[in-house]
Parts: sequence; structure tokens; C-alpha cells
Amino acid sequence: MNTLKLRSLIEQFFIEDIGEQDVTTDTIFSNQTKGQIVFIAKEDGVFCGEEIIKTGFHLLSSQIDIDLFVKDGDRFEIGQRLAVVSGEVSALLKGERVILNLVQRMSGIASLTKKAVETLNSSYTRICDTRKTTPGLRMLEKYAVRCGGGYNHRYGLYDGVMIKDNHISFAGSIKHAVGLVREKTGHMVKIEVETETKEQVIEAVKAGADVIMFDNRTPDEIKELIKSVPDTIITEASGGIQLTNLADYRDSGVHYISLGFLTHSSKALDISVKVLLGEEQ
Repeated sequence: MNTLKLRSLIEQFFIEDIGEQDVTTDTIFSNQTKGQIVFIAKEDGVFCGEEIIKTGFHLLSSQIDIDLFVKDGDRFEIGQRLAVVSGEVSALLKGERVILNLVQRMSGIASLTKKAVETLNSSYTRICDTRKTTPGLRMLEKYAVRCGGGYNHRYGLYDGVMIKDNHISFAGSIKHAVGLVREKTGHMVKIEVETETKEQVIEAVKAGADVIMFDNRTPDEIKELIKSVPDTIITEASGGIQLTNLADYRDSGVHYISLGFLTHSSKALDISVKVLLGEEQ
């Protein structure tokens, strides 16, 4: 992750939550009061959030000690201690909710991605994400996909060309749309074309697409369509693919399967933060 961007994001999240002050904490505790909190897993999962915990608490206080017992991408079990954070109680209490929300969200995505990778169970086809992310959290959510064993599709509209059905309709044809992009972009920009029919696949191949995506096609349809695609072109399947039918695409022959549900439908993992009392340490 981009550490400067991460720091900026968490600062904004803290500003949103703390505002002018934490009325409750600031009226009960002084900056000299020390304490410890522990992150505990309430269900099994895959961890994601090392830098969230480190960056978040250190933004609030330089006098914070953090012991992490898991790394990003590690599996953990219910009841397991994930991290212990020690230092000023005021910093611990002000940061715990924002930090916990992010760790829960990212660990949920990492866990769901791991489940998708294992469900597909392919050494050839890779699982990747989409742009269906939470506004403001894309960098974090896409990082969580990688922690779960997945891969990233483009980050935004700026780092890759994806000619979809609406682009084709407005442009008039795949050939015309690809031609216009080739005229106006450099050689480092890849062009992906979304297709639904054999005719579109052949047109995209002839137009010089770098990546061809089979949209809302069944595994059998993809096996037939892929026969028209040279080995030099990357292929992708997307649309209508869920955990329940993901394994059906194992032998479809595509290089990538992009899954929007990894980020837009993942459940926050159940992780809690508790105060560590003397006898528990």
C-alpha cells in the first residue's frame, strides 16, 4: 500500500470520528493514564490490517507499543489474540473504533477472497477483483484481495482501457472504439474489450485487443468462444459468477475470473477489542 495515502486516509477517518474532541475520553482520562487493549478474533478468518493498526495508533500517539501476533494473509481461529496495543488510554480509546472497523472490513474481504480461490482450486485461472469497491476505500479493499490470494484488476478509469457494451454502442463498433483508443494512447496502455457473442470476440481479436472478457457467459459458452482467441491474448470471465457456481469455471480456460462480490458483498469479520486487565496480561 502507498503509506502516504494510507496515512492521509486514516487522518481523515479520525477527523470525521473525533471532530473537535472525544468528549467522553477527554473528560475522564488524562494523557498520562496508561493501559492495554487486545484485538480478539470472534470467528475464523484471514487477517488483513497490520499497517492500519500501526499507522492508526501512531498517528494518535508516539508513545504506543504494538505487538502483532499475525501478519497480513495469515489465517487465524476464533478466540485467537491478533494484537495487543499498549500506551496512553486516550489514544487507545480514540483510535479503536476507526481502526477496528477497517481491520474487520479488510479481513472480511481477505477471508472471502481466500474462500473464492480455494473454491475455484485452479493453478491456471486467477481470481481478481473489480471496481465495485467502497468509495474512499479502494486502495485498502484491493490490498485485502491480494492478502486473500487474489489479484487486482485495474484500480480505476485511469490505468487501463476497458471497452464495455455502452462504449461499443456509442462508438458504433468494437473496431472503431479500439481504433480510437490506439490513436490516442501510448504503448503502455492495455485495451480490454467486453464481449458476449462469437462475432464480437472475432471483431475484438481483429481490432487488436490485449484482453478479451467474456461477459455473463456459461462455462460451456466460454469453452466455445475461447477457441477464437489466440494464445497471445489474455482472457477473462465475469458476470453471474458466485461462490455457488465458481467451481464450474475451473476448466473454462480463461486466465482470470473477476468477481465483484469480493468487495461489494463481503461481510465484516467479527473481531473485538477488549481492555487487558492485570490478570489477563
